[in-house]
Amino acid sequence: MADEIKKDSAETPAKEKKKADSKKKNEKKGDSSKEKKANIFVRMGRAVKKFFKDIRGECKKVVWPGAKTVVKSSGVVLACVAVVGVVIWLIDTGLSEIIKLLINLAENASANSESALEATKTIATGFIHGFFGV
Repeated sequence: MADEIKKDSAETPAKEKKKADSKKKNEKKGDSSKEKKANIFVRMGRAVKKFFKDIRGECKKVVWPGAKTVVKSSGVVLACVAVVGVVIWLIDTGLSEIIKLLINLAENASANSESALEATKTIATGFIHGFFGV
């Protein structure tokens, strides 16, 4: 119960401050509509300046890794790239050999089919001669 009273009393000044700030903003909005906007180039210049200022602030927050961490991470990346490269090379070589095998089979089959066709013609001709006596 006592905590709630403290909490309410702590929030009351903050709430009043927010209300006062919102009233000030509403008053400023009415005034700003009457003011003339700055030239577009001036506004763009301010935006660009703010952008680079924000970039500089963010760069200050960056925590760069140490040399050991960079070397470890680079080693892991290079090892993974090597493993994936070998796997892709093996798959490529295997598929190439399968295609070569299929091409050789097709060539042999066409050569065999031509000789088989010749043999079939000879047998058919002999059968016709024997059957009809021609």
